[in-house]
Amino acid sequence: MAHSINRRSFLGIGLGSALSAITGVANATTSSSATTAKAGRAKRVLVIFEQGGVSHLDTWDPKPDAPLEHRSPFKPVRTKVDGIQFTELLSKTAKVADKLSIVRCMTQPTPGIGNSHPKGSQYIYSGEAPGGPVEMPDISSIVAHRMGTEALYLPSNILLPGTDEQAAMSQVGFLPPGYAVFKTGGNLADPNFKVPNLGLMAGIDDRRFQTRKDLLSSLDIGLVNLGRHKDAEAMTAFMHQAEDMLTNPNTRKAFDIQAEPMTVRERYGMGHRGQCYLMARKLIESGVRFVTVDVREPMNTFRDGKPVTFGGGGNMNWDHHDAIYSTSHTNVPNGGAGAGRFGIATWPMMGSLDLAFSALIEDMSQRGLLDDTLVCFVTEFGRTPKINDRQGRDHWTNAFSFAFAGAGVPGGQVVGSTDRDGGFITSSMAYTIEDYGATIYEKLGIDRSKPIMTPTNRPIYLASKGRAIPELF
Repeated sequence: MAHSINRRSFLGIGLGSALSAITGVANATTSSSATTAKAGRAKRVLVIFEQGGVSHLDTWDPKPDAPLEHRSPFKPVRTKVDGIQFTELLSKTAKVADKLSIVRCMTQPTPGIGNSHPKGSQYIYSGEAPGGPVEMPDISSIVAHRMGTEALYLPSNILLPGTDEQAAMSQVGFLPPGYAVFKTGGNLADPNFKVPNLGLMAGIDDRRFQTRKDLLSSLDIGLVNLGRHKDAEAMTAFMHQAEDMLTNPNTRKAFDIQAEPMTVRERYGMGHRGQCYLMARKLIESGVRFVTVDVREPMNTFRDGKPVTFGGGGNMNWDHHDAIYSTSHTNVPNGGAGAGRFGIATWPMMGSLDLAFSALIEDMSQRGLLDDTLVCFVTEFGRTPKINDRQGRDHWTNAFSFAFAGAGVPGGQVVGSTDRDGGFITSSMAYTIEDYGATIYEKLGIDRSKPIMTPTNRPIYLASKGRAIPELF
């Protein structure tokens, strides 16, 4: 744009990062990009990214016949679907297995990514292996660019909470900054949680806001000189969207976790993970196009509304190199990279996850949201079939599991298989993270044969190395 405007000073209304998010909404609603005529079943996408490498052997893909010294201590349990078993760590999720497709044949064959959580996280966010000639945007940013949002008073793509270290690997790539994901921040278990920058600045009430808006409309701020230029139109749309986001009561309502009935909140779990999962459902129901949950219980958090500290915890993702079966923290003597977690069976780990995920699927089903929302449960890789000398499991990219639900995904099925140790895929099919990305685009009806052009006019094809997972259609 020939004439730039400082986005905080043009109204002085304190939008902060919310303005960047809403720019994406304005751009998407005025963009000439269109989805393909080939309609997908999904209108929205909810990704649950449990970062760090969830052990598939202890959750989705039980191996009771593995050698005793490396076998998971958690027994297989029956699910709602005959012939499908999870481990007892997913005993609540087992009751909604009829709504899930478990893909046990995921693999990550790209060299150099298997030992990198940052690269693995970027891989999940973008659906493309990092390190190519062009930095690829997140899938959510591309979806925002292609499809916009159903709720003009909310960002198109949101990351909950966006405060963990791997959230920095979320990228807007070659797209304009306005398509970057909106991060809520905060600890949703905190009774005083609020998303910042969703209201007017202190000292600016609705009357003063309207006065400033009227003054702005009467000033020559450079847009007149641009006439019908597409940048002027985009900026005008942006200002209307910003106004709507600040003044529309539905904006704050969508983020108001406290307004949910206590019975619903407790069903998800009152910790940070459970409330993030619940917030994700609220945002999907409010019309947000793409929501990603990348959450872990912080060391200093809240449980049942009261402050609690998980002693010994530090970064409770799923990177269980040490003492994976500890009943408390994993700070073992002579420990390694896994120190600071809690054991996989503890409440901050699978206890809260099993509760929250089962509640999410059940709740979305009852509300009819699974009809047109694709839910993806993903992690960047699995864990080794062998237990190491620190009683942990290391990174493993040869085989791991994803779970899917909604938007026409057949429920009650397992796709693919692994050997008795869970180390290698034995089925004829094996799927990659590129295939996962292609699946999302196909479910949304986005035409991958139409490239996105970079600022240097380089055509970029979406998930060009991927194929949509056919068993999910």
